Amino acid sequence: MNAIKFWAVFTVGVAAGAAVALIYAPQSGEKTRRQLKRNFEDATDYIKDAADTLGDHAEKYVKKGKGLVDDVVDSASNAVSAAKKVVQI
Repeated sequence: MNAIKFWAVFTVGVAAGAAVALIYAPQSGEKTRRQLKRNFEDATDYIKDAADTLGDHAEKYVKKGKGLVDDVVDSASNAVSAAKKVVQI
């Protein structure tokens, strides 16, 4: 199991455990529902932030990859041009 799957499963497990703990906690139903709603909203915000961060990192690496590919293409083009000149001489 890779690291992303591990942390995803871990997060789901923690959330499920927290939900079960809140459901069986000795407090009023209204208070439990408010607490569950608040925790759900917090989890939603966390997931949105994590998705934004992952998107930013992915975009950065895609740009870096495109730059590397452009550099390789330029180097190959220069090598082909140099080889053509050598062959013509």
